[in-house]
Amino acid sequence: MKNKSYIIEKKDETLRLDKVLSLFENDYSRAYISNLIKQNNVTVNGEFESPSYKVKVGDLIEVNFEEKESNMDLEPLNLKLDIIYEDDDLIVINKPAGLVVHPGSGHQNDTLVNALIYNKKQLSTINGLNRIGIVHRIDKDTSGLLLICKNDYIHNQIAEQLKDHSMHREYIALVDGVIPDNEGKIIGKIGRDKQNRLKMAIDNQNGKDAVTRFTVEKRFNKYTLVRLKLETGRTHQIRVHMSSIGFPVTGDKLYGGSTYLYKNGQLLHAYQLTFYHPILKKEMSFKCDIPQYFKEIIDKLD
Repeated sequence: MKNKSYIIEKKDETLRLDKVLSLFENDYSRAYISNLIKQNNVTVNGEFESPSYKVKVGDLIEVNFEEKESNMDLEPLNLKLDIIYEDDDLIVINKPAGLVVHPGSGHQNDTLVNALIYNKKQLSTINGLNRIGIVHRIDKDTSGLLLICKNDYIHNQIAEQLKDHSMHREYIALVDGVIPDNEGKIIGKIGRDKQNRLKMAIDNQNGKDAVTRFTVEKRFNKYTLVRLKLETGRTHQIRVHMSSIGFPVTGDKLYGGSTYLYKNGQLLHAYQLTFYHPILKKEMSFKCDIPQYFKEIIDKLD
């Protein structure tokens, strides 16, 4: 990473944040800059803002630029991909728990992107070569469905669906505690935790809008199996929201989940993915059952 800072002058006042940064750093595309902002690598006066934020005179902008790398610098990972669907434009993959989606700190050559390179997949490049094909993510220890884009046109179209919330994503989770209500809606803005930068937190003053709906599937003695639907797609959204109402995802040590049943991460699975295919001109929906280890834990609770 390389860090840079800028002070906004009068001539740049009222420009969008992504626009002004692309003017300052013309070696980077505006899409790349916008992605940096969305991933909280940019602060304005110490706070996270959206790419559309209008800059003001005197604003201090600080940026952590991710070094550009060629995918030739990434080591291919010989990993068999569980491909649910593939055509000329996109791929739907069932990602196993434990696999990081793209290279970053501590994970350079053991990610899904490395596996895609090994499998010689043609992929979109909008988010940079370290994130080829990646239009949305799920956490390392979350399993389930992930859409991969093969070209930049599809990437932009799917990104718009994510932005306007027309892509539907449903999850299954086991959470600590017995939820009394059969269904519910959690509303709480999410931002970076000020004490622990690895975490996100409810921040209704400076956070981004986040809405999660849940439905109880089954209750156990000390746990509840729930189905969750994202209306927004914030980092760690389900994990933060469920913890905020007192029912953290089982196994999720970062957000207070118990580890008695499972010690390898949160019991959270991306179960269903529904989107509109821009080329085939039709809605497509895919489902993927919870992994075997998850099933075995549920069976023991019965």
